[in-house]
Amino acid sequence: MPTLDEAVTTVLTPVFAAGSEIGADLALEEVSVTTAGRRQVVRVVVDRAGDEPGDLDLDAVAAASTAVSEALDESGVLGEAPYTLEVSSPGVDRPLTTPRHWSRARGRLVRAVLTDGTALLVRVVSVDEAGVHGTLEPQMVKGKPPRAKDVGAPRDLAWADLVRGEVQVEFRRPGEDVEDLVADPGADDELDELDELDELDDGDEDEQ
Repeated sequence: MPTLDEAVTTVLTPVFAAGSEIGADLALEEVSVTTAGRRQVVRVVVDRAGDEPGDLDLDAVAAASTAVSEALDESGVLGEAPYTLEVSSPGVDRPLTTPRHWSRARGRLVRAVLTDGTALLVRVVSVDEAGVHGTLEPQMVKGKPPRAKDVGAPRDLAWADLVRGEVQVEFRRPGEDVEDLVADPGADDELDELDELDELDDGDEDEQ
C-alpha cells in the first residue's frame, strides 16, 4: 500500500508532466505530508523545468500552487480533513544528486562529495553523460592554502564517483577573486547575484 507521500505524488505528477501548462515551466522535485494538530501540511518543492541555469518564475510558482490545490481537492487523496499547502523552491542548500541538478548548477561553486569519502571544491563548467566537468577552486586543506598549480585546474568527475554536490553560497565584492575570500572570510561581502534562488523559500507559500 503506498504511503500518503507517494499517493499525493501520484496525483500531482500529471500536473507537472511534460507538455502540460505547468510542466513547461516547472518540475516536481519533492512531496511530503505531515500532520500539525488537526490539519495536514502538504509541502511541495518545485524547480525550474529543464536543465538550464536560472531563477524560478514567481508567476509560474503561483500558477503551480493553484493547480496543485485543485488537483488535491479533485482527487480526494487527503480525505475530508483540512490541509495547508506550501509550494516552494528547493533552496540553495538542496543537495545535487541527479544530472539535472548538476546541470542547473553550471557556473556555481560546488563541494563535490565522492564515493571514496573525499570532497573537492569545483566550479561546474559543463555536464554530460560521462559526468561533471569543472575547475578546481581554492580551498584550505589542514589550514594550508591551495597550491597555485591546482587552482583552476580542469577536473572531471564521473557519475559513478559522485555521491552528491553541495552548492556553496559565495560572498564577494566586485572585482574580488575567490583566493581573497579564503584569506579574509570575515570581510564585508555582498551576496553573489546567482544566490537569489534561495530567497524564494520565504515567499512561495500558499495556504488553503
